[in-house]
Amino acid sequence: MTVVHPIARAWITTGGTGAQNYDEFADDAEITAIIEANPHSALGIEMPHRAPGSLGRSFLDALPDAVARLTEAKADGSYTPAEQVVVLYRITAPGEEPAYGLFAMVETDQISTRADEPGLVIRNEDVFIAKVRERVALAESLGHLLSPVLLLQTGRGAELHEVLADATEAAGAPAATDLDQAGRTHAIWLVAPGPQQDELTRLAGGGELVVADGNHRSLAAQTGGLSRFLAVVTTPRSVAIQPYNRLVSELTTSGDELVERLRAAGAEVTPIAGPVEVPATGGTVHLRLAGQGYAVRLPRVAGDRLENLDHALVERLLLRDALGLDPGDKRITYVGGDYPASWLTGEVDSGRAELAVLIAPVTVDDFVAVNLAREKMPRKSTWFTPKARGGLVVAELPR
Repeated sequence: MTVVHPIARAWITTGGTGAQNYDEFADDAEITAIIEANPHSALGIEMPHRAPGSLGRSFLDALPDAVARLTEAKADGSYTPAEQVVVLYRITAPGEEPAYGLFAMVETDQISTRADEPGLVIRNEDVFIAKVRERVALAESLGHLLSPVLLLQTGRGAELHEVLADATEAAGAPAATDLDQAGRTHAIWLVAPGPQQDELTRLAGGGELVVADGNHRSLAAQTGGLSRFLAVVTTPRSVAIQPYNRLVSELTTSGDELVERLRAAGAEVTPIAGPVEVPATGGTVHLRLAGQGYAVRLPRVAGDRLENLDHALVERLLLRDALGLDPGDKRITYVGGDYPASWLTGEVDSGRAELAVLIAPVTVDDFVAVNLAREKMPRKSTWFTPKARGGLVVAELPR
């Protein structure tokens, strides 16, 4: 038996509803601008309090607006229903190898968060509980899931990749396509019950599934008591890990004092002449303070591979020890790899932030090793690309 299943009742986009997921933005104003430009975007449902007509209201207070928008989208033909389907998924862009995935439902009780907890779905990062509560409230209000958890098939990923590539090639015209902000084309095809669907779910559930994106959404499924959650099962060949950086809007000390505290803690701090970029390899992080950049080699600590990841050292030695900030502090913004180094340093140079922390991407080897040990990655440490698009396939939850 597989842990991956068809979507009992799906709503399939007819176009125009696709959106970045709610947690891909460094600036809430971007969400409002996207919804304003495209009122059919699923972001208006996922982030109702950021819609132009709802600004100033809390997330919970704006939930009735989310329900109304989804109801309208289903009524006006933005979505069409389908029963007992899985959905082939392909992402293409000029100069990039195609990425493949499968929209399906995955058993929530298979989620494992530690070595002594059984389950084929490995969740690998600490989370912010306030975000989880919002996702639970949204699912309870809507009775639908719009944003999939991205799962990496580690056991039979190579085989799944080839089968998905062949299936999309033979499937003919897609049911729908969507163009994202990076110029990638997202295409979907429905697969009805039958031998092909059986093979796809068997391969998709044929080994350990690592949460590559959607740790909050997977925990929300558990917290909300959902028996299954919406996922895109993808393959290692389909994804890459990009940098995941940090902005601090307000320091708790001066820039000079921060540098001295880091040196006192054993860090090697060297000024950078010229633009501050993301480090090419791990071991050193780059900082941008007002008027100056620095390369900082943080001291290794006693412990295993996980405790000496750059993101873990930044969280503990720089944010907690040197600045006295909890990782969930509102002054910290976690900025994914879609934003270049120039954007982060520009935020500091313009005065909208006081510190940018640029961190080399986590290596695939480190990511896999931490997951297989059932340990948790530091918060917001892996920015997988390409992202699965929200609002293309919606799963209606059983009442």
